[in-house]
Amino acid sequence: MPDTESPWRSADFRTLFAASTLSQLGTNVSYVAVPLIAVLALDAGPAQVGALATLSTLAFLLIGLPAGAWVDRMRHRRVLIVADLARALLFASVPLAWWTDTLTLAQLYAVVLLNGAATVFFDVASQSTLPRLVGREALVPANAALVGLQAVGNVAGRSAGGAMVQFLTAPVAVLGAALTYLASALQLTLIRGEESPRDRTRRAGLKNEIAEGLRHVFGNPELRALALTAALINLGMQTVNTMLPLLFVHELGLPAGALGLFWAAGGLGLLLGARCARPLAARLGYGRTLGLVGAALAPAALLVPLIDRGPWPWIAGAGWTLILFKTGTDNVLGVSLRQRMTSDDLLGRMNATYRFALTGMLAIGAAVSGVLGELIGVRATLWVGGALMATAFLPVYLSPVRTRRELPQHAPVKTPARQPS
Repeated sequence: MPDTESPWRSADFRTLFAASTLSQLGTNVSYVAVPLIAVLALDAGPAQVGALATLSTLAFLLIGLPAGAWVDRMRHRRVLIVADLARALLFASVPLAWWTDTLTLAQLYAVVLLNGAATVFFDVASQSTLPRLVGREALVPANAALVGLQAVGNVAGRSAGGAMVQFLTAPVAVLGAALTYLASALQLTLIRGEESPRDRTRRAGLKNEIAEGLRHVFGNPELRALALTAALINLGMQTVNTMLPLLFVHELGLPAGALGLFWAAGGLGLLLGARCARPLAARLGYGRTLGLVGAALAPAALLVPLIDRGPWPWIAGAGWTLILFKTGTDNVLGVSLRQRMTSDDLLGRMNATYRFALTGMLAIGAAVSGVLGELIGVRATLWVGGALMATAFLPVYLSPVRTRRELPQHAPVKTPARQPS
């Protein structure tokens, strides 16, 4: 399938996109609603909000690496469906506990932790099945569509989440998220082209398979640079995001809808970055786009900690939008590059290695943010996060990625099977 051919010709890709639309809506509504439940209903402070955010992504550190090897052994459609059903049940338990007056922070902690585990499998399986659904030559437009969807989800889902919390209460918002996950699972049953799991006779031991994925990513200077830059941006972004509910609601006295709109502005930047990624790469080259766009836009992160009353939310929102524009460009081009540099038998482990590093940084960032919020205050913590985002472009800018003009033209040769040790 040539680069100019549309991935939309694949019925299975259209089905995956529709399911991802529903899943993204649920993810973004719950992203706003769950921490606001903790703050407004359970009187959570900085440390508790930080713990909640940490637990929501901790699973990527705990099971992220073996999940890649497991996904490589399983049918991807089945993994996606089970993950969505699990997320639907978990979030449905929150409004049920609320309405029976039994909701506690401990339950919220458990829900977000287990939801994170389900998300590990969903994300790894989704990115691993994409090359099979559309063909490697159509990965850039396919990834652009999915990153654009993520951006629209950030805008629509977080705006809707803020509005639902403000006008319908947080439990109703979380119930809505549960229903969207259920609808996504039903949609995924329509995928027809089912793959066969990897031959059992070719499997090495779990440790050897995990090690192959780690060597593939961190032994390659381009893949390593992409991982380091994305990990730093996630660390800084989560440090900021964890404190924003406290800043908006407690310190500035703004409504929940204002927080949803601020996060939605970032979603708009993500969408624009995804849409501009291919034209920029065609003009500047893939590597120069990843390097130069990052260097030009990263300092905008230092506008985010300036948020206050008056015009400052708009100024900070502009900085947030620019940072997410960079992230949208990076996601399309960086994800396409790493998929094109990875053989089919390593896709699950490569994606899991990235998820372990990138989303694991979200868990670390949330924990760091909660501790710093208690020790140095909410505002100073925002400056730490802004500084991390402002310097995150350096690993890619200083690596061979910056000189790459085109994506690899041919799929890599599959790795030879290793015998269990």
